Amino acid sequence: MTKRLPAILLSVGHASVDVYQGIVPALIPFLVLDRGYGFADVSGFVLAATIVSAAAQPLFGMLTDRWSLRFLIPLSMAIAGIGTALVGVVDSYPATLIVIAVSGLGVAAYHPQAARTARVLTGGGHVAMSWFSLGGQIGFVLAPVIAVPVLTWGGLAATPWLAVPAVIGILTTLPYLSARGSARKRPEVQGTNDWPQFRWLTAVIILRSFIFIGLSGFVGIYAADRTGGGSLAAGAAVFALYAGGAVGTVLGGRLAGRWGRVRVLRWSYIVSAVGVAGIVAVPGSVVYGLIVVTAVALSAPFSLHITLGQDYLSTRPGTASGVTLGLAVSAGGLFAPVLGAMADATSLRAALGLLVLIGVVTCVVTRPLVEPTAVIPEPQTEGVPANG
Repeated sequence: MTKRLPAILLSVGHASVDVYQGIVPALIPFLVLDRGYGFADVSGFVLAATIVSAAAQPLFGMLTDRWSLRFLIPLSMAIAGIGTALVGVVDSYPATLIVIAVSGLGVAAYHPQAARTARVLTGGGHVAMSWFSLGGQIGFVLAPVIAVPVLTWGGLAATPWLAVPAVIGILTTLPYLSARGSARKRPEVQGTNDWPQFRWLTAVIILRSFIFIGLSGFVGIYAADRTGGGSLAAGAAVFALYAGGAVGTVLGGRLAGRWGRVRVLRWSYIVSAVGVAGIVAVPGSVVYGLIVVTAVALSAPFSLHITLGQDYLSTRPGTASGVTLGLAVSAGGLFAPVLGAMADATSLRAALGLLVLIGVVTCVVTRPLVEPTAVIPEPQTEGVPANG
């Protein structure tokens, strides 16, 4: 229980930050209806949040490798919440673009330090890190559940209420952050960095992001078309994808404890490639079962990416966390417009067929990966409650 409680609380904090990644798409309809922005305009908001997050997370990772920046955890939560809260307060397009980018910067600042802190407080166990990773997915899924009722009730003027998750996250995680030495330079960490293995892992993460974000954007429409069930069928497909993702995130940590991370990762991507092929090829309501299987398989390696990256770069866990967590969402966000353009030019089924090809390539790219030698997390200096 000593290590489980911080994992749970940090998971809540992770959810409170990643909810702001999911809120941006939820804001789009309200920005279009209330302010008359065109689709090109609002796509700029999504792109701004994505690019800022993608570019900034590795930079914050390098900073946290050099200094202990525990204050970044609550500060980043506050920045993410404030940026989103201001969307309804400002009224010009450039100002709206800026505050959304600020929110994305807060999200980017959170992940490297939080992942490092989670590893230290929990001892770096696969199951504990899977719970931390699960928090992020839950936050992303809860975003529209939180944002849409608030915005439906009060319009864009109600966006300040969307800062509440950030407040909850700050209050939840503060007990596990030490007040002293919040920006002291880190001691030298013993170990070696396996950059070739880390590059292969990064390639796997990017490809995985293409598939998962591509499915999350289009699988609902595709399922509705395949089953003839309309918006209800579309909603059920998206729910199946995210529910399967949550199950897979927790399951991956447990399977890795028994079979090893690289072995679980390889088999997960093989199953996911077959699952995506089934989604494209199999007609009727069977598609829902295939969506669940695919989501579980795609999400099982999610927390394993983090611990593998930290072990490959044993002296740079902040950089590793910034890349493994940052690219998980941002790379797919950059690829989604390409998939959408292909769907417009050909068909949605052809576009999803491209995801099958990417799935096969992912399986090939996992082959050079090897299990790193055991790395013991650095001593617990990231902060503990005063009472221990």
